Amino acid sequence: MTDKTKPEIEFIEGPAPEELVIQDIEVGDGAEAVAGGNVEVHYLGVDFESGEEFDSSWSRGQSISFPLTNLIQGWKDGIPGMKVGGRRQLVIPPHLAYGPAGSGHRLGGRTLVFVIDLLSVG
Repeated sequence: MTDKTKPEIEFIEGPAPEELVIQDIEVGDGAEAVAGGNVEVHYLGVDFESGEEFDSSWSRGQSISFPLTNLIQGWKDGIPGMKVGGRRQLVIPPHLAYGPAGSGHRLGGRTLVFVIDLLSVG
């Protein structure tokens, strides 16, 4: 379990980035996430432009576990190297998230901001 609380994402000024932006809010001291490995996380996702929340494990009241191989590219690239206990912000442009507008996903064409708490790796 974590003693952290649901993060709040500050509005980011300026244009949306063209590439993945990784920012450690808090560096963990536990085991390190590796590419293709399994992770357990709590996360919050908001739209870059509007700041509106579109998904949150915090809101569901439980963390989620999954293999990094099954995620959007921004997570595949942005989580490895993170250590358990850490909190990291990822700003993910559309080509590393759900593709361009009209791709069929409701978040297609959107730049996404996630704050991810790494709870465990396996």
